[in-house]
Amino acid sequence: MAISKGKEIIEPGDVFIGNKNAPVTITFYVDYESLACAAANEVVKAVYEITPGRVRLNIRHFPLSNRHQKAMKAAEAAVAASQEGKLWELHNLMFYHRKQLGLISLKKYAKEAGISSMKFFDELVNGRYAWQVRGDLMGALGKGIRDVPAILVNNHLFEEAVSVENLERFIQDVLAISEE
Repeated sequence: MAISKGKEIIEPGDVFIGNKNAPVTITFYVDYESLACAAANEVVKAVYEITPGRVRLNIRHFPLSNRHQKAMKAAEAAVAASQEGKLWELHNLMFYHRKQLGLISLKKYAKEAGISSMKFFDELVNGRYAWQVRGDLMGALGKGIRDVPAILVNNHLFEEAVSVENLERFIQDVLAISEE
């Protein structure tokens, strides 16, 4: 009897939004229930939109489960969405509805984001992507990240007040450093 291995999971670190050859990679660690992350998402989204082709995004997960009981499942939903090529769509919907992230709501948002997989809900309920979320969390802790939002630009931690102006200036500083 042959054993089916199933479809290989695309890890969050391998999922990028935008131009794969962009000179700038923003790695954004998030908790989908966090008000601060929702505000930072608007800044990251604005910078991404005003710099077409120059910035690519990598969304990573840092659910603060001790404060936000639905953050873990929301992060798992994001990983599931990335398997369908719909991470950015679901990511933004979850921030928009950050106070309503129960399983039924996540299923509704997935459909709204264009996820057609019938397995989405079953995989979410069964925790299929929990290890990927945990991997993101452990990787962030290994980099010294202790809270979110956390933004890295080409692996340099952005530690200023999160605003479009500050993030754009930081990107320019990082690019200047890399040209030296």
